[in-house]
Amino acid sequence: MEETKENDVSSLLTKKMIENRTILIYGEINQKLAQEVTSQLLLLEALGDEPIKIFINSQGGHVEAGDTIHDMIQFVKPDVYVVGTGWVASAGITIYLAAKKEHRYSLPNTRYMIHQPAGGVRGQSTEIQIEAKEIVRMRERINRLIAEAIGQSYEKVAEDTDRNYWLSVQEAVDYGIVNKIINHSEEVGK
Repeated sequence: MEETKENDVSSLLTKKMIENRTILIYGEINQKLAQEVTSQLLLLEALGDEPIKIFINSQGGHVEAGDTIHDMIQFVKPDVYVVGTGWVASAGITIYLAAKKEHRYSLPNTRYMIHQPAGGVRGQSTEIQIEAKEIVRMRERINRLIAEAIGQSYEKVAEDTDRNYWLSVQEAVDYGIVNKIINHSEEVGK
């Protein structure tokens, strides 16, 4: 009985989110989340060309899962507005930056963090060397993605991402990550 009530609430929430063309990205970025967000984006695209809103609060996670969501945001036809809330870090930044600059919003108490990708490779030295080269390539690619999306030089971003680089919401605006700080839902798209 309890499980049925939870499923009913979940179904109602999903239905209302689809009706409002809204997607929530909360928590760790992983393959399951990438599949869910991709499915929702494609469904909303099939339902019409009206803008889609994504709210993101994420500490980051799997790089390629973040890349999938980033690419799908840019792939779908409708404009996507993204609103940062809580914290947007690591792979969460990659997702956040998929929206056009004028479509990137933030709630006032959100923090942002960029950094280099981390690895946890084990195995023989040959495999470790291969993975280390891939991490360097990944770092360069992500730094270029960030630099292009925010209008900073690659060199500046590479320097800043050498370690965890935290920004307040106003610092994120100044840095070029966030376009506008908002307080109310009606400010999205204005």
